[in-house]
Amino acid sequence: WGTKQWRAVCDLMKPDVVMQNMMFEPIVGREHVYQRWSNMSPPNKNCIMEIERIGVVEGALVMERRDVITVDGVVRSVAVVGILQFDGPLISQWREYYDRSRLLWAQGTTAGPY
Repeated sequence: WGTKQWRAVCDLMKPDVVMQNMMFEPIVGREHVYQRWSNMSPPNKNCIMEIERIGVVEGALVMERRDVITVDGVVRSVAVVGILQFDGPLISQWREYYDRSRLLWAQGTTAGPY
């Protein structure tokens, strides 16, 4: 994430992967995920994922993390839970849970998280 190598990340996904931030409709397909992430990463924005807990629950990889987002030198963060399912070595489904208002604040698009 810190180096924005979206192609390398998306190559870890199945062609028909389902990516869903749970308050939105899912994005279906590796190329659609690639386009979404490429469009969301302007040069003045960076995100580092700090993993706090990670483990396997009933065959799914579950991670609790803090996304540290820097926009124009301002650093803010948001807590995220991600759940990844695999088909062989490739990601087949990726779901994320977070507070949307906190994310918008961390990205600098709103005045405050609440």
